[in-house]
Amino acid sequence: MDSTHLPFPSAPFPSGTGEHAAAVTRIAERHWHALEDDEVVGRAEVSRRPDGRLFLSVDAWHGAVFDQLAYAMLAELPRPLYTVVDEADLDLIVQWERAGFAPRRREWEYVVPTDPRLTGLGAPSSPDGVTVLALGEADGGLLHALDSAIHDEIEATVGWHTMPAEVLSGPDGRLRPRPANYAVAVAAGHYVGLVRVTPLPRQPRIGLIAVRSDHRRRGIARLLLAEVLGWAHQRGNTTASADVHQSNSAAIALFEGAGATRTSSNLELVLR
Repeated sequence: MDSTHLPFPSAPFPSGTGEHAAAVTRIAERHWHALEDDEVVGRAEVSRRPDGRLFLSVDAWHGAVFDQLAYAMLAELPRPLYTVVDEADLDLIVQWERAGFAPRRREWEYVVPTDPRLTGLGAPSSPDGVTVLALGEADGGLLHALDSAIHDEIEATVGWHTMPAEVLSGPDGRLRPRPANYAVAVAAGHYVGLVRVTPLPRQPRIGLIAVRSDHRRRGIARLLLAEVLGWAHQRGNTTASADVHQSNSAAIALFEGAGATRTSSNLELVLR
């Protein structure tokens, strides 16, 4: 973040309604507070993702205070700016749209059982010559090469922006994967598919399942999903979660075929 914004002045921003005329203060490089009579009535934060994008969040007691905090942030931050909202929170979506944001993408959130009796993935048949390396077993260099190749294939077709928001990239579009979070499919000595898992205690999160284009439609993605769900079941987790872009019909079919249920959806909005 550009340090030339320091120091952070305090200034009132009119609400336009005559109510809740708070004083908004940038208290730190990434944080703003709204005060009424020396009481904090709203907070705002900007965070920079590994891919360089800036994401905003605002927590305000009143709609007018939300507007004041948003106005203060937008006056100081470069475009484009992003935020993610639960699509069921219609009031919050309206508030961001009032600030000039527009919908960019939608992700469905799924919860999938881990018990093989429910998923039907107890002992999936392995495609000829394909084996799976469990979480943490992949070679770091070979995994990085596979991740880069898959990134390039996706970017050249549907675009990397269609990947779940949790699939992070660095400023150059890449972020070196950690073997502890990946299971990998191997064919003829080559890494051909991967699944990324965040091992959260209550409910592991599946961030990405991807297979090299010349090895698709062989059941490898299903094999990888069976691997990580079986791992989660052995840990005592009854469910795992995953986010899927609304246009990714193959991923939707894969998860729903394993008994996953759609629980919610998240909307990413952007101000350009």
